[in-house]
Amino acid sequence: MSFDFTPTTIDELDPARRPTVGQALVPVLAVVGFLGIGSAVLGLDPHVPLLWSIVFTGAFGTYLGYSWSDLYDGIANALLMGLQAILIIFTIYALIATWVDAGTIPAMMYYGLELLTPTVFLPVAAILAAVVAFAIGSSWTTVGTLGVAFVGIGTGLDVSAPMTVGAVISGAYAGDKQSPLSDTTNLAAGVTNTPLYDHIRRMRTGTAIAFGLSVAIFAVLGLQASGTVPSGQVTEIQTALAGTYNVSPLVFLPLVITFGLALWGVPALSTLVAGTFAGVLTSILLQGAGFVPAWEVFLEGTEPVTGSDLVDKLLETGGLTGSAWTITVVVTALALGGLLEKTGVLAVLAHRLSQGVRSSGSLIAGTGLSAMAINVLTAQQYMSIVLPGMTLRNLYEEFSLDSDELSRAVEAAGTPTGALIPWHAGGVFMTTVTEVPTLSYAPYYLFGILSPLVLFAMALSGWGVPTTRRTERSQPAD
Repeated sequence: MSFDFTPTTIDELDPARRPTVGQALVPVLAVVGFLGIGSAVLGLDPHVPLLWSIVFTGAFGTYLGYSWSDLYDGIANALLMGLQAILIIFTIYALIATWVDAGTIPAMMYYGLELLTPTVFLPVAAILAAVVAFAIGSSWTTVGTLGVAFVGIGTGLDVSAPMTVGAVISGAYAGDKQSPLSDTTNLAAGVTNTPLYDHIRRMRTGTAIAFGLSVAIFAVLGLQASGTVPSGQVTEIQTALAGTYNVSPLVFLPLVITFGLALWGVPALSTLVAGTFAGVLTSILLQGAGFVPAWEVFLEGTEPVTGSDLVDKLLETGGLTGSAWTITVVVTALALGGLLEKTGVLAVLAHRLSQGVRSSGSLIAGTGLSAMAINVLTAQQYMSIVLPGMTLRNLYEEFSLDSDELSRAVEAAGTPTGALIPWHAGGVFMTTVTEVPTLSYAPYYLFGILSPLVLFAMALSGWGVPTTRRTERSQPAD
């Protein structure tokens, strides 16, 4: 992806408007408080506490001396940065609806119920998701297609939906992090001036350890879920699917086209649009849908009547218009992140982090923590990569660390952890497409938990990290 955003550094801030560390913590604590009280205590959707946070941060910016025009520019820059993610969300919602109508996702469920058992389901789901995400370079697309089908299969096998979603998301992000087609992988390499394949190689060991441990734990969980599937449940689901859709290998055409274009190197958005058109075409040719009804599904989603309430619920989708809740959360969160960046809050806190670093290991661990904190505050994985990736480059040079150490730190802690945060773009997306709340699947999203932990363990133990100390230099005053 092309990317022109350059975060503000502390040296670029107007001294008259630059917040102190204490002042910078005020809006951060307010955001955490608003989100905690609004979402966890009052049970509000994240839109409302995010709006409170925007108003508070905007007022804070006004207090520092920023004009409305300045603050608006910050919001606009953040929305521009997240535009690709917004467009992808729009398209994936439409794609899922057309693939259900085409019989693609129902056929995946039908055949999956024949091939899989409760014992092997979770580790197999994680591994297949990793392979698909690596092939197409998109964790979100993998969860939005393969993940939706696996939730249906897991339900038929009497496997907990949160466990299923955790396994699929674990595999999706593990494969995405190692894919040269992934936008976040390319972004992490780009903003740190690291050759792409150097970045991928540097991530390989940590990713393999975190994902290997995840698969092993899923295998143990699978043994615990190896009880007898309720009598007739699989047959009931398969009968409902076969009675409603033309279930044949031909309905996998949209899947073949989408993955084929991704492997060929076609950009993600173009690939997803092509997959959506293929879904509509398959609905018309193989499911007997009319031209207008097929495109109405694209817009409004599906409400199948299969004779099974369980199957109807699994295959009900919102289409393009169903993405409104997710998009509004993402846009609101991006606006908040833009204000925090524009007012210098993030720059000041990043500078304070750099002052506290005394060793290579603590620098790498601190970089990972900063990426996770930015995920919480800005709700956008791109921001969690760009801000520490660009603001800490000089510090890595001071410690004589290669740039791939920086790129690994921001991606290992930034990319996968977003899906653990209920108001983050990743968490919101995963919840809405799988219909499993973020906090329900989070304990089973093992890769998202283990990836940063492995990074911290490697950094603090010194495994593979040069043992250098920073060069002493004078620090700018707060």
